[in-house]
Amino acid sequence: MASSYPQDCRYADSHEYVRPEGELVRVGITAFAVEQLGDIVFVELPDPGAAISQGSGFGSVESVKAVEDLLAPLSGTVEARNEAVLASPEELQNDPHGEGWLLLVRPSDPSQIDALMDADTYAGKVDGH
Repeated sequence: MASSYPQDCRYADSHEYVRPEGELVRVGITAFAVEQLGDIVFVELPDPGAAISQGSGFGSVESVKAVEDLLAPLSGTVEARNEAVLASPEELQNDPHGEGWLLLVRPSDPSQIDALMDADTYAGKVDGH
């Protein structure tokens, strides 16, 4: 069901997404990742101004089942983080592709976005599990 993955996003193997918004990209984790985690109790994110590197950890999401590291889908500088999700981790569960976003990032190499999967490819990968 590709409809659970917005078409305007690109997806990483590690279940993060990016949504381009002008010069910035919004980064979050997919509905699939949220489902796998279960009840989310804590989210850790870098401060604005921090540099993130594609494929490297930039924070974590803790659920009653596990702690999952978040891997950066692209390199760049954190412009903002979603304070609402830090204060109320359930926001992430309620709307992972909307109000549950994690970071707003200024990419250092926007071409990295093109290397990520489109929604249909990602849906095929996760729904095939």
